[in-house]
Amino acid sequence: MGSTVEDERSRLEVGLLQDGDDKLYTGDGSVDLHGNPVLKSNTGKWRACPFILSTECCERLAYYGIATNLVSYLTHKLHEGNVAAARNVTTWQGTCYLTPLIGAVLADAYWGRYWTIATFSTIYFI
Repeated sequence: MGSTVEDERSRLEVGLLQDGDDKLYTGDGSVDLHGNPVLKSNTGKWRACPFILSTECCERLAYYGIATNLVSYLTHKLHEGNVAAARNVTTWQGTCYLTPLIGAVLADAYWGRYWTIATFSTIYFI
């Protein structure tokens, strides 16, 4: 069954190229949400770039703002010992560096990069 879908896609791409529309479509097999070939004029633009850059900038500001003061907060305000505070900080840093792997798996296997960024940005802002 999988080969018939691939055959239909290749016939569709060949049909598009034979009609002289090869300059309208990407030609790399990209499809939109409905399974139709993607137009070149609708791809490759910088529409999502400001959103992604601002999200990353805010994320880095939040991370380094917390990371620089976390040990002193844990020791002075929460009255933890130095060993417990250091352990909690390294656990927090490890979690911060490993959780993007979960997002990467979701982005590559299921949602796509933009939906993953939008979903986790919404969760992050809440």
